[in-house]
Amino acid sequence: MFTGIVSDIGEVTAVRARGEGLRRLKIACGYPRASIVEGASIACSGVCLTVVGTGEETGRTWFAADAAAETLRMTTVRGWRHGTRINIERALRMGDELGGHIVQGHTDGIAVLAAREDLTDMAQLTLRVPAPLARFIAPKGSVALDGISLTVNTVSAETFSALIIPHTLKVTTLGAVQAGDQLNLEVDLMARYAERLLGSR
Repeated sequence: MFTGIVSDIGEVTAVRARGEGLRRLKIACGYPRASIVEGASIACSGVCLTVVGTGEETGRTWFAADAAAETLRMTTVRGWRHGTRINIERALRMGDELGGHIVQGHTDGIAVLAAREDLTDMAQLTLRVPAPLARFIAPKGSVALDGISLTVNTVSAETFSALIIPHTLKVTTLGAVQAGDQLNLEVDLMARYAERLLGSR
């Protein structure tokens, strides 16, 4: 489990194919190496990945994780290359502050940035979502975009908007996104389960 509060921006330093649709990713980060253990979960731009190795290089910690075929099919991980910057968050521990909302790191689909309006120190993002996911998004509800917990402002048909505050623009990759960019989307967990319960009736 995660909270959607990004704690670092990592950088992909290597991508290596491992057969059967599997890719091994090497990601540099600012976490102390001793704090990352093999088997740990780290959300990488909203995608929960399992650490399979760690090390240090040129003064930075790195960790390795494998992305399977389903992850590559469903998320933006398929397009990650050397130099790709990603939002990262460590798994939630008991007693940690739940500053965002409950995020699983299970991407539901990809949202496309339809428009960006830069305001004074802020940005208004309008995103287009896959039709099957639109019903899970409601005004004042929560979504995770590239692992960032956001509050939905407006909803219309297959788009929604979110206002990005200065702090979020500064400490995440949202500061650099432009129209046409793709972002990993995870809808609110409670909305997903409510839909499932209603459907079962």
